[in-house]
Amino acid sequence: MPAKKSPSLKDPELYEELREDGASKQKAARISNAAASKGRSAVGRKGGKAGDYEDWTVPQLKAKAKEIGLTGYSAKKKSELISALRNS
Repeated sequence: MPAKKSPSLKDPELYEELREDGASKQKAARISNAAASKGRSAVGRKGGKAGDYEDWTVPQLKAKAKEIGLTGYSAKKKSELISALRNS
C-alpha cells in the first residue's frame, strides 16, 4: 500500500501489483482505474491491435513517441525506443 492513499486510485491493490511488476506510475494508475470501473476481465481483453513494436520501423516508433508526448526520443536506438514506449 502507498504511504498515503490517493483518492484518484480506484483499485490500490492492483496498482501496487502493477508497480511491483515494473509498470510506471501513470500506466499502473490507468490500468487499475479502468479495471475498477469496467471490471478486470474487460480490461484484460482490451488492446492487441497494434502489433509488436519490434515489427515497427524506427520512424514509426519515433512518431508514436512524439504522439504520446515522450521527450528525448530522437537519439534513441530502436530497442531504447521500444522500452520507452512500453514503460510510458
